[in-house]
Amino acid sequence: MWPFRKKRPVDDGMNYLVVGLGNIGAEYAGTRHNMGFMVLDSWVQESNTLFNSERYGSVAVLPFRGRKLYLLKPSTYMNLSGNAVRYWVNKLKLPLERLVIICDDLNLPFGTIRMRTSGSDGGHNGLKHIQMMLGTEAYTRIRLGIGNDYHHGEQVDFVLSPLTDEQREMMPELCKKVIAGVQEYCISGPQKAMMTLNSSKNAF
Repeated sequence: MWPFRKKRPVDDGMNYLVVGLGNIGAEYAGTRHNMGFMVLDSWVQESNTLFNSERYGSVAVLPFRGRKLYLLKPSTYMNLSGNAVRYWVNKLKLPLERLVIICDDLNLPFGTIRMRTSGSDGGHNGLKHIQMMLGTEAYTRIRLGIGNDYHHGEQVDFVLSPLTDEQREMMPELCKKVIAGVQEYCISGPQKAMMTLNSSKNAF
């Protein structure tokens, strides 16, 4: 494993990297583990732009109030997400406070959103690999609840199964809330963004 280079040239403060976690391939589209992909797909579609195939993933660049938001869907599969994140953080010469990871979370009910600026991986393999490759837990993550309605030993099947019809109907509004939270993060910082996203109740 290459060491994460903590000493990098200071960026201009205008670039952010927003990473949606998921698995590539048509067989994984619309599954619970691809919540991060779904948010970025919705964002790019509403912005009338396209993803481009780049090293370690698909990337779209969106202008936002004088900033550039690099939206990344890693092509590494979930368990190796850290390879893509580390590469693009270094390529863009970003401090980690300009990195946002969006992922699913079994520990939260569907419709619940939580933003944190540090913390454990919570058993999420994508976050676990990102933490290992960055060498720190101090990066912002937005976790989207998918619930845990499965029997013992069925976790893998559950996360790799499609959303229900009702959940799919909820996704557009959920994506809008996450996008607004990321935009707030880029403009006003984590505290206001967490006030926008974090709630003791579900988002719906």
